[in-house]
Amino acid sequence: MGDRKSYHHGNLREALVEATATLIEEMGPLAFTLSEAARRAGVSPAAPYRHFKGREDLVEEVARQGFLDFAARLEASFDDGRPNPIAAFQRLGQAYLDFARERPGYYMAMFESGISITANSELSVAGDRATGVMIRAAEALTAPLPADKRPPARMVANHVWALSHGVVELFSRGKPGGRSPVGPAEMLESAAIIYMRGLGLIPE
Repeated sequence: MGDRKSYHHGNLREALVEATATLIEEMGPLAFTLSEAARRAGVSPAAPYRHFKGREDLVEEVARQGFLDFAARLEASFDDGRPNPIAAFQRLGQAYLDFARERPGYYMAMFESGISITANSELSVAGDRATGVMIRAAEALTAPLPADKRPPARMVANHVWALSHGVVELFSRGKPGGRSPVGPAEMLESAAIIYMRGLGLIPE
């Protein structure tokens, strides 16, 4: 009955994605089966194969949807660099932390599942959209620097992405960051300030 009801409402695919994201959050990206995702979605073990070739295909769809949401959040946070590129750039870091906290199953599918982003064209496009926001923000941030002292925008974007990802990993799921005297937002903000000061964007 659950299978037929899902099809009647046209939501089987999304039900499987949401169930998988929850399982990833609870068990990690490698510790569940496709049949368990089907059970959580209230459908038969065979039902997922109507939409997905297998377990990895389903995880890739969770990651794809995660990247689309992630990119939309980054775009909204950057807000075309208003009121100034430095403030807008710092908001991107907070958006990163917020996404990881609010949608952990999707975040883990994106970054901890071991899937190949480049091997799936739709997933690659979604990932590139998020990367593109970071690169545009880096371009706006470093524009005031002289051309001969301006680092590549993609490198700056990757540096800040790595900082954000590192803070998430340090503080997530009972890891050592939980004993830090400062929270993740304060740690990321201070790291970003030190980084921008090193570029000469913020005075000593």
